[in-house]
Amino acid sequence: MINGTMTRRGLILGGAALGLAACNNGIGSNGAAQIDARVEATQSFLFSRYPGTQDLANRAAGVLYMPLITEAGFGIGGSYGRGALRIQGVTVDYYSAAKGTIGFQIGAQQYAHALFFMTPEALEDFRRASGWAASGEIRYATPEQGASIGKETTELDPVIALVFGQQGLIAGATLGGVKYTRIIP
Repeated sequence: MINGTMTRRGLILGGAALGLAACNNGIGSNGAAQIDARVEATQSFLFSRYPGTQDLANRAAGVLYMPLITEAGFGIGGSYGRGALRIQGVTVDYYSAAKGTIGFQIGAQQYAHALFFMTPEALEDFRRASGWAASGEIRYATPEQGASIGKETTELDPVIALVFGQQGLIAGATLGGVKYTRIIP
């Protein structure tokens, strides 16, 4: 950006980053069956690798699993992925997650994340919204914390986001947010 205006190069690179972020996320492929298979594999990995997360999921009103988020950025960046909301272990809805960022950043990565809705009210707020943006109200945890998240911490947080399975490297300082939207695969 020059004096607050976007350059053509920045726009092209941003578009390329968003295109790369959409790659390998199953866009335009087998729909619900593919998302369900990826969610099942992600849930199994999460529970076997971080056993405390199974108890967390059992206590949650619902869990949104996003098995594959692809993120890329070079000044302007983005990410995209699709997943499923499960209540008591059953898929009830499908969602996409899209994120746009701007700032100093370079690189690409893929990761999975899960949103644990710890109260029925938080889950209902999420499901009623036409599009729901992650905000400062969510507590983010690292995989190492995921194995030891205790009852005391989850009673205070209506939504807990756990990011895990990162591959790749992205570095920088950016501003951005994630928007979750219900989809029909």
